[in-house]
Amino acid sequence: MHNSQPAQTGQRVSTQHIDTRSDTPRWWREAVIYQVYVRSFLDSTGDGVGDLAGVRAGLPYLKKLGVDGIWLSPFYPSPQHDHGYDVSDYCDVDPLFGDLDEFDRLMAAARRLGVKVLLDIVPNHCSSEHPWFREALASAPGSPARARFHFADGRGTDGAEPPNNWHAMFGGPAWSRVTEADGSPGQWYLHMFTPEQPDWNWREPEVAAHFESVLRFWLDRGVDGFRIDVAAGLFKHPALPDSPDPEADARTRDSVNPLAWNQPEVHDVWRRWRTVCEQYTARDGRERLLVGEVSVPTAREHARYVRPDELHQAFFFDLLSASWDADAFRKVITEAMQDIAGTGSTVTWVLNNHDQVRTVTRYGEPAVEGSGLGAARARAAALLLLALPGAAYIYQGEELGLPEVVDLPDDVLTDPIFRRTGSRARIRDGCRVPLPWSGQASPFGFTSGVDGTKPWLPQPEYFAEYATDRALADTRSFWHLYRDGLQLRATLPQLGEGTLRWLDTQPGVLAFARGDGLVCAVNFGTAPAPAPVPAPVPGVPLLSSGPCRAGVLPGSTAAWWIGDDTGS
Repeated sequence: MHNSQPAQTGQRVSTQHIDTRSDTPRWWREAVIYQVYVRSFLDSTGDGVGDLAGVRAGLPYLKKLGVDGIWLSPFYPSPQHDHGYDVSDYCDVDPLFGDLDEFDRLMAAARRLGVKVLLDIVPNHCSSEHPWFREALASAPGSPARARFHFADGRGTDGAEPPNNWHAMFGGPAWSRVTEADGSPGQWYLHMFTPEQPDWNWREPEVAAHFESVLRFWLDRGVDGFRIDVAAGLFKHPALPDSPDPEADARTRDSVNPLAWNQPEVHDVWRRWRTVCEQYTARDGRERLLVGEVSVPTAREHARYVRPDELHQAFFFDLLSASWDADAFRKVITEAMQDIAGTGSTVTWVLNNHDQVRTVTRYGEPAVEGSGLGAARARAAALLLLALPGAAYIYQGEELGLPEVVDLPDDVLTDPIFRRTGSRARIRDGCRVPLPWSGQASPFGFTSGVDGTKPWLPQPEYFAEYATDRALADTRSFWHLYRDGLQLRATLPQLGEGTLRWLDTQPGVLAFARGDGLVCAVNFGTAPAPAPVPAPVPGVPLLSSGPCRAGVLPGSTAAWWIGDDTGS
């Protein structure tokens, strides 16, 4: 349940802009973007796999929700070893998802609705079926074709050992040996994910030129920007030395190896890409966005990627990885505001994505399973997210309160992590199960197929409780909480870009003020606490993630209050 009642007497809602916002705000600085995992969004062709026409059909739903734009997961031609993150052609559409004409129809529909469109671009690696990699395999060691990738001679007798000790993030060695044209065992090539995803060599100028042409191809078709996969990757240490902890990436499922990630040369790439985007902006005044998937050790290191001449934004994952604890959240938010916002960019907040366990499950506790604690905390986190200064990204199904599907049978799992390691630890299929749209049984309106067409991943029976038609009809649903929060965020000048000021609270409660009289508070505990808003303000909140009477903030609940006095 949530409250969205009019403000009580003395809780005036300000309608004028305040000085925490930019005089010339740019859409991306405070935008809320919805991540569309295309194969799991909506299937228009009846084959059990979502597609671009399905995205187009779902645009009115997303417009009604109130998001500013969408980010599309890769839909390029691909053998789908890693669901499109192994690209064989960066300038086309895989027939599984449609074609370029359908993409153009999607762009036209989004433009009519005022919805921005970001594409997912994958510059760290490609598919082993990419024409350039096939050419490299057919060419001799030392050839220009092999220079586009990381080919190296092996170590040991007859070069039978990999060139170094690095391990791939998805398990196993980061090197695979090729068979040369004469049939003999040959060189090795680097792949920091799977053997089907060879890493590009960005020290080769031809690679940089190729990707700039890819950017222009899609910008010419009207896209509003790009989400950049593995944006801290691209360059490897030129000597490819051994790592002191070769299994760190696989152990953490993160880009930890300092020899393979976050090399200083990568920043020159983002300066060149920023220049390309600004050339298009100069033509029509419409700013294009570059947002990077940046996984680095500290907020200060993160800030280097969003300097004024580099990426516009980079996902700040520390909030996503923070434990459900008031002190942990406060520390993460404080560091982000100090280090990232100080660059002139805005923080890009995220709680869910296609690689992580969903918040409803992540915030739950097995000992109290069935109590709804995970859902209550996820609702509270959503209001916190939407109240923070900067931009926010929502992952599809987050607005429905979908939990992680944790009991998929082994024989339906498709994540290459499982295929390579045999382990279910940190596999990602559970957050990628196709959305439920309507009805009481699978496929829940996801696919138009007949004769028993099944979604590419099976949907559990309990997804009926989360179907969008049911969510829209229930004003207490996650969907209405997100819609109301997005609506207020779009209309209240206190929200979006700006600053925050922490308020004093009792332990376990986090509260901050935004602009002229708006307070967001989250009770991370389970017991009720006094509303951390000074008199005469603490009436019924403007919006809350659960039932919230005047003057009290229940456990696992967030609320927004607005009035003339925040105790400043």
